[in-house]
Amino acid sequence: MANTKSKLRIRDLRKTYGPVVALEGANVDLHEGEFLTLLGPSGSGKTTMLMIIAGLTQPDSGDVWIDGKLATYAPTFKRDIGMVFQNYALFPHLSVYENIAFPLRMRKAPDDVIAKEVSRVLEIIRLPDVGDRLPRELSGGQQQRIALARCIVYRPSIILMDEPLGALDKKLRDQLQLEIKHLHTELGITVLYVTHDQEEALVMSDRICLMNEGRISQLGTPDELYFYPESVFAADFLGESNLLDARVVDVNNDVVHLKGPGDAVLRAGPRGEVREGDDIKVMVRPETIRLLGDGEEMANVIKAKIKDVILVGQVTKFYAEVSDGTPITVTRLTHVGSPAAEPGSEVRFGWAEESTVLLPKNGGRGGA
Repeated sequence: MANTKSKLRIRDLRKTYGPVVALEGANVDLHEGEFLTLLGPSGSGKTTMLMIIAGLTQPDSGDVWIDGKLATYAPTFKRDIGMVFQNYALFPHLSVYENIAFPLRMRKAPDDVIAKEVSRVLEIIRLPDVGDRLPRELSGGQQQRIALARCIVYRPSIILMDEPLGALDKKLRDQLQLEIKHLHTELGITVLYVTHDQEEALVMSDRICLMNEGRISQLGTPDELYFYPESVFAADFLGESNLLDARVVDVNNDVVHLKGPGDAVLRAGPRGEVREGDDIKVMVRPETIRLLGDGEEMANVIKAKIKDVILVGQVTKFYAEVSDGTPITVTRLTHVGSPAAEPGSEVRFGWAEESTVLLPKNGGRGGA
């Protein structure tokens, strides 16, 4: 989206609460029509950043630009943003119609315009016949859709969503993830979304801003963060991963040779700044590892003992241990029949060279 108009720019944002640094040196661009997710554990700074963008918290330093205009200290009502919260924030004494109409009435829109726009968004969220009901007469999922309708009815420049699905059960949450993504695509709205749910971020986002301890750890597409993490934190937080200790044996133009757990000889592409003798981490996603048959070879092979085999719906997980005690997890699609390996059996696991991601043990990127 390099050539797309920037709807939001934040530069060098910093916020402290006494000795605690909640946000440090944050720089993000949100493009027009983009769905960008702020992802991270509790205390990572994502909600602080959202509150600063919304004008509900003032930064210690740094700037916020919305539609090319400096908005760092502008009041919330002058920022042309909409917000959707986890608790819906609907007025319990007002009908669904009046809840959605509220922001238009605040803007002194004519009654005929209000009627037209409320009807329009009720159709968009597929709840055209609930206008006369009170919020308490609707399910949690329906209330969240009404909160979204109230937000989009006045066509704000940017929609901010603060963990809007956090209070819902998993099945409904999964359904609404797809509905919100569909609305984003259909309406071309610009969304900044906050969540600590990695799966939610992967499903919904055009890009993900992964945060940790008040700083941006990595910013990129879901594919980039999942397949090419730049740190052990990113690899461990987003999806399941095997993080193995290894030492670089030698490096040439085509391949990096490593000594891995149980003296396994491993191979990776020459990515990042690694040198002979470096102690690093090797990341391998469980779904990229295969259980090898007799005589079958791959670029990377490691011997292990199966500790447990667990069927988890559509996938089966193999939990194993290398001779030096290093745990390793392998995931494969579930199929009819007994698993190919039983607890206690000695097996060989293998994976391709390109599935090996090299990471520094501490700090930034060692390879991807």
